[in-house]
Amino acid sequence: MTMNHDFMDYWLSIESIQNKVKKDLENVLQSEYNLSLKEFYVLYHLSKTPDKKLRLQQLQEMLGLSQSALSRLVGNMEAKSCGVLEKQICADDRRGTYTHLTEFGEQKLQKSLVSFREILNSHVADIDVEGILKQLLEKL
Repeated sequence: MTMNHDFMDYWLSIESIQNKVKKDLENVLQSEYNLSLKEFYVLYHLSKTPDKKLRLQQLQEMLGLSQSALSRLVGNMEAKSCGVLEKQICADDRRGTYTHLTEFGEQKLQKSLVSFREILNSHVADIDVEGILKQLLEKL
């Protein structure tokens, strides 16, 4: 008796689409804005908060990075040469550290969001993502 594993084919199709999109996003973000995809996500998550800042631990959970990887990433983004983030010490808890989105970081994010949307639109227009997802759910 053979088992039907169609759900795996649909899952792998979704993964393949995502990998292609991520590759194109990485290329455009790097060449046009000097940002990696993870750096873009940091800017995006910070922009969604009311005061444009988050504790490093919160960012770590959102991005799924180790503490050391996030520290390196944020440290590079806070460097004067980049200037998209600023480090802030928590007033309530001196051990806590926040990172804050700068005006320059906000501008860079807004410009890169336009390119991000264009890339997503170009990929989604060519593929029936909704149909693939529906078929995957039916097979589960």
